[in-house]
This record gives sequence, C-alpha cells and structure tokens, in this order.
Amino acid sequence: MGRRPQFIDDLARRPSGAAEPAPIDSDDALLDAYSRTVIGALARVQPAVAYVAVERRAPGGGSPQSAPRGGTGSGFLFTPDGYMLTNSHVIHGAARIGVTLADGSQYAASVVGDDPNTDLAVLRVGSAEALPHVELGESGRLRVGQIAIAVGNPLGLTQTVTTGVVSALGRSLRSYSGRMIYDVIQTDAALNPGNSGGPLVNSAGQVIGVNTAIIPGAQALSFATAIDTAKWVVMQLFAHGRVRRAYIGIAGTTTPIPRKVQRFFELPAPTGVQVMEIVSGSPAALAGLRAGDTLVAIDSVAVDGIDGLQRALDVSRIGKTVELAVVRGTQKLVMKVVPSEHAG
Repeated sequence: MGRRPQFIDDLARRPSGAAEPAPIDSDDALLDAYSRTVIGALARVQPAVAYVAVERRAPGGGSPQSAPRGGTGSGFLFTPDGYMLTNSHVIHGAARIGVTLADGSQYAASVVGDDPNTDLAVLRVGSAEALPHVELGESGRLRVGQIAIAVGNPLGLTQTVTTGVVSALGRSLRSYSGRMIYDVIQTDAALNPGNSGGPLVNSAGQVIGVNTAIIPGAQALSFATAIDTAKWVVMQLFAHGRVRRAYIGIAGTTTPIPRKVQRFFELPAPTGVQVMEIVSGSPAALAGLRAGDTLVAIDSVAVDGIDGLQRALDVSRIGKTVELAVVRGTQKLVMKVVPSEHAG
C-alpha cells in the first residue's frame, strides 16, 4: 500500500486539548448575508405569486370543432381582495383563466382591464378570504447594481427563483402591440417563457417591476416593466376600464442634462427627455419640435424622464393646449401643442 497522505497524519497528531469544531445548531449558520437577503425577500413575496393557466379558443370562434388552446404565465396579487397583475400577452384572447398560488389553492380569475401598449393586465381572483399580497416598491428610486430577484413559472416549473442585479434603467422595449414601452428595467436575472407577468423584487421584498420579455438567443438580458408605470396603468384601468393617453407623436429617451445647462436655464430636474423621432403630421411635428430637442417641462411642471412624460400625457390633456419647455442647443424654447387621444 502507498504512503498515507500528509493531512491524515496531521489530523492524527491533533493535541488532546485542541478545541473541537463548534456544533452547527441550524442551517442558518451556513447562510451568508446575500443568501439571507434573498430568502427574506422571497418569504415576503412568494405566497402571492401565481401560476396563470389560460384557455384560449382556437381560430373558428365558438364552434364545437374549435379545440381550446392553452397558455401559461405568471402573476402576483397586489391587494388582499384578489387583484392581480400579469402581462397582457399572457391573458390575451383568454376564454378561461385559472390561477394557482404557492400553497396550492386554485381560483378562477376574470380580466379587470388590459393594456397591450405596456403589456400589462389586471385580473380579479374570487375568494371569500383575504389573500396573500405583495408590497409595491418605487422603481423611480432604483440604482444600477441593486439586487433583483425574479419569481415565476418558467416552462411550467412553478415557483422558480432566479437572482441577479439591475443592469440598466430607462430602457425602451417594443411591446407585442407594436408600441414602445418606456422606462423598462433591464436585469440579468434569468427569465424564460412562463416567467412573463411575474414580479421582479428588490432586497426588501418589494415589487419593482413586472417581468415581461427576453431577447431570444441572448444571455443575461431580461426586461421588466417598471412598477411605477404599472401603478399608473392600474389606476387608469380602475378609473376607465382602459388606458386613455394623450398623444403628441414623439419617441424619446431619458437623458441627463449637463449641470451647467441645468444651472443656466434654472431647470428643476437633472434629467429630461431627448426627442429621438417625430411622427410626421403629429401634434409635436405641427408645434415645431425636432429630433435632438430635450423636453424638460409640460405647463411649467418638470418632466424628468420618459416615464414622467407618459404620466403627464394623461386623459386630462387630450384636446387642450399645453406648453412644452424644450432645450435646443443654447436656447430654451416654449412651444404650444394640442395633444390628441392615442388610438390603440
């Protein structure tokens, strides 16, 4: 036989008075701070995350020959009386919707409202008892590098958890309706088909986004609709049953404003909206806006980003003259525009 490894001899020579390893009372002692953070956040949100199963009628309407088609996704309850957020594309065209919570309880759900332009929908789950629900955070306070935790049902694997960080803020993403979704959160927390509609959560267990999309073939590129946008959509759906938007006809992105420009023009916010494109014949085009302008205020109220612009262009501004403050080169201009109602 070969010689024994040295470490065995070293162990055999342990002094008789040497201290024994401290006993481990529980698995908690094995957890590092990151693990405890993730576990704590999940404990707050996971009971409210649902597996969403959708039955759609096949093309052909309601004829007996039309076999139902299925689809699945995720969602989460945000009130104790059963209101749930998910993606519009998850429930689009649904004949029946069923949800299953983490404890196995199952409920039928109905659609309260649907907004394909932000890929968000609100469902109502019927229950005689108070249901578990999440706490909604504030996406406007996010910072790149923060912990991001995604919970959902990728490929039918229920209550799957993936973690990463907030990779970027203020992204734009085209929804399946064709409209741009602004102020989108980019994360490297892995998402797969079936994660759609599930929550993106911060380290405190607050929902900061609604997971909505991946780029096929890419890795570590996942996207979520910001929860501040979702809150606004929810209020619109509750108030009108749909989202009514004022439309001026620009595509833009949130952009920082140089400090010297901010001081010179006495601008109230360090960011604004850089106009990237003007729709021909739109209210913005008629008012004289140009690509490259930076929009900083509407009716003297600061516009600090594209999400703020979308919120400002609410139903109250449809058909009414508003003043846009714009920085163009070395000038600050005020332009009058009459928003129309967005069709779609």
